[in-house]
Amino acid sequence: MQRLKTRPQFQATMSAGTIARTPHFALHRMELVAEVPDMVANPRTGPGSNDPQALFGIGAVRKQAWLGAMVPKRWARRSVTRHTIKRQIYAVSSDYEDALLCASYVVRLRSGFDRKQFVSATSDQLKAAVRKELQQLFATGARRLTQARQTAEAEVNLKKNSPQAIDGKAQEATDLVANQPENQP
Repeated sequence: MQRLKTRPQFQATMSAGTIARTPHFALHRMELVAEVPDMVANPRTGPGSNDPQALFGIGAVRKQAWLGAMVPKRWARRSVTRHTIKRQIYAVSSDYEDALLCASYVVRLRSGFDRKQFVSATSDQLKAAVRKELQQLFATGARRLTQARQTAEAEVNLKKNSPQAIDGKAQEATDLVANQPENQP
């Protein structure tokens, strides 16, 4: 799994939309095109490109999952807390890596954890609460992606088995039978 490093990568991913939310986190996703055959000849992917796909490299790198963690000071004042949350994000995401391929993701902290409930900056109780919520976030995102893939596959199968396709296959079969030489005893 690759990590997002630059501000434009984060901005492009976050502008693509949110696929899952929990009370404290949001999961943003931008689908990456796996292979563009004429990428070198395409002027949109060269230097100075406005195409967000250009930010994520070429070839096999695009087939991997890209992940970034965004934990603003506004919601986690202490750096120890911010780093703990980021470590939890990367640890939990590795469990869902297979479901997250060919896309870039940003996990964003969208509200703070109650400091009265979690007094310590990095307690086991805080880590457990963050981990539980992140697992819920990634499970929801993975479930939505699986449903979207199944819907797309069903549409493709429906097109293959549509009446026009079936009639075409039947016509091909009758043409094959009609063009066979007759065997007379």
